[in-house]
Amino acid sequence: MEAEDGAELCFPQLLNTSCRKPTTPWSEALLIHVVLSSISLLTVTLNLLVIISVSHFRQLHTPSNTLLLSLAVSDFLVGLLLMPIEILRKTSCLFHGDLMCSLYVYASYIITSASVGDMVLISVDRYVAICDPLHYPTRITVTRVKLSVCLCWSCSVLYSSLFINDYLTQLDIHNSCYGECVIVTDFIAGVVDLVLTFIVPVTIIIVLYMRVFVVAVSQARAMRSHITAATLQRSVNPTRKSELKAARTLGVLVLVFLICFCPYYCVTLAADSMLNTPSGLFVIFLFYFNSCLNPLIYALFYPWFKKSMKVIVTLQILQPGSCEANIL
Repeated sequence: MEAEDGAELCFPQLLNTSCRKPTTPWSEALLIHVVLSSISLLTVTLNLLVIISVSHFRQLHTPSNTLLLSLAVSDFLVGLLLMPIEILRKTSCLFHGDLMCSLYVYASYIITSASVGDMVLISVDRYVAICDPLHYPTRITVTRVKLSVCLCWSCSVLYSSLFINDYLTQLDIHNSCYGECVIVTDFIAGVVDLVLTFIVPVTIIIVLYMRVFVVAVSQARAMRSHITAATLQRSVNPTRKSELKAARTLGVLVLVFLICFCPYYCVTLAADSMLNTPSGLFVIFLFYFNSCLNPLIYALFYPWFKKSMKVIVTLQILQPGSCEANIL
């Protein structure tokens, strides 16, 4: 019996404290691993293509694309780190015990809050571009955007450190055995996190986008009017078309963001313990799946992403002077 019990333990050498291996049927566990691992690999690949594209091609070194680069970095880390660990946490033993659990929780809060911050910055960028286009080149510069991105990530690290400090120092209270990684936050902390990382950012994003939408519609009507036909169509129309398309892209990003994030925060607020059940895997992966959808949205709405993908996949990027290629 002891041999059989030991074989079922994650850490056989720790007979009294080790967690037991999950009892998920082999076929079901295989299906979960294949599907979720494929999503993780797709997330890493697509976001890596965005990172390489924006970093390599000079034409893409714009303030807006710098924000997309930051968002792609956070999405890339979700696919590279958070998704694989979440698969292990739900379907098999989480090795290295408390250390791995601590790093996972800490990284998940940093990456998630940074991603939300990037969405807010992208909304601000589109708001200024649409609503105050004459001052956009002077107000939104690459240097200012880079500083904003650095500040966003710094605040995410600081916020995460303060928010989960008590949790990380008391892992043993939540974990019933060695190798378990149970994520539990008290109600007050959950509400604070909900407000700071979801309600406030989403409110800012929606308010800005509503303003962008109103201005974009009025501009579209102006472009179609007979009064401004000749001059407006020749000089302003191409630029406005680009800005309006970017605004629509932001709208899709925001909608997908809400669809993926809302269930997670609803479950967290209603019953935090549900995230540690097998069904919680779906909620968490829907939360992370947003990182896979973002680059797919770029592929649909940004022609430069399709062109840069072709250059990268065909290895033309290795040719001398490829960074000066015409991507736009």
